[in-house]
Amino acid sequence: MKFSCEKALLQNAILTASRAVSLKSTIPALEGLLLEAQENGDVYLTGYNQETGIRSCFQAEVTETGSMVLPARLFGEIVRKMPDDVLLFQEESLKVHIACGMSEFDLMGIDPEDFPELPTVEYQNSLTLPQQTLRSMISQTLFAVSDDESRPVHTGSLFVVDDEGLTIVAVDGFRLALRREPVTEKNGTFEFVVPGASLGEVEKICQETDAPVEVHQGSRHILFKMESTILIARRLEGEFLAWRQAIPRNNPIKVTADTKQLLSCMERVSLIVSEKLKSPLRCTIGDGQIDITTRTAIGNAHDCCPVEGSGSGLEIGFNNRYMMDALKAASREKVTLEMSSPITPCIIVPAEGEENFLFMVLPVRLKADM
Repeated sequence: MKFSCEKALLQNAILTASRAVSLKSTIPALEGLLLEAQENGDVYLTGYNQETGIRSCFQAEVTETGSMVLPARLFGEIVRKMPDDVLLFQEESLKVHIACGMSEFDLMGIDPEDFPELPTVEYQNSLTLPQQTLRSMISQTLFAVSDDESRPVHTGSLFVVDDEGLTIVAVDGFRLALRREPVTEKNGTFEFVVPGASLGEVEKICQETDAPVEVHQGSRHILFKMESTILIARRLEGEFLAWRQAIPRNNPIKVTADTKQLLSCMERVSLIVSEKLKSPLRCTIGDGQIDITTRTAIGNAHDCCPVEGSGSGLEIGFNNRYMMDALKAASREKVTLEMSSPITPCIIVPAEGEENFLFMVLPVRLKADM
């Protein structure tokens, strides 16, 4: 194998494909990147940890085709430290020579036969949407994905494709995040669950552009195609929460707040809360304002936020991080908080315009002496 290319092209491909490389594996090849050079000038770099696979492609001047595996971390560091110039890559019998400017390295590679093949995705259903849309949908729901391995299906996000478009739902038992966008390019009505770890990589690979990302559903895997990069993730099996029935919407109390202002109030009160000093936020929903207080071993904190509407003095407690995560993910200047009682969930939706997101946070029981 022999090819030459701009350092930046190879470096970007390494950064992308390395996201799926195993940090530790009983199979040494999985700690490396599979490098494949083809006659048409395409060079592929593949990382695979047996759950998520990423293959990135770039153009090079290929004079000899071939394939091999190189240690991902070392290969990436070598290329990153090379001068910004044309890089020459030459391999013979798994011995690699890398040269750029006055810098040269000789490395031993790994037999490509030791690298497992990426799963084949038999296309059953598909949809296409802009990369920036999918990126924002993932970022606004990923925080609510569960890390509880006893319910594996909830360690991923549910994708629902129907007449309303694409809906992504994440739930961890204490909160729920939902994001919906219309999609015109889709094939049928279908749904599947993608692991949260894989979606985190999709979010990083997607760009803030209208360039398309294709999502293909197979029987056991999901494929995301973003320009010169593909990501393959295994589907999570199991019964996902019946989320439509779990969201209460007939709530008598509805107050509207400035999103940043409410978030700032909660952040200030949370300064005396920590992992060691846990305490819920006591929210008193009054006429035209929310009073937020908390008490820990190091002291008390209080703040208030003006709102439109009245909660008739409802007192309700929340985990500070859960509420702040939801407010940070809200993409509108104002949100409406819907509540019913101290023991029923709080629903957060846009105050104006299309309801394209919804967050649900379960309350925390308050102690009488707090």
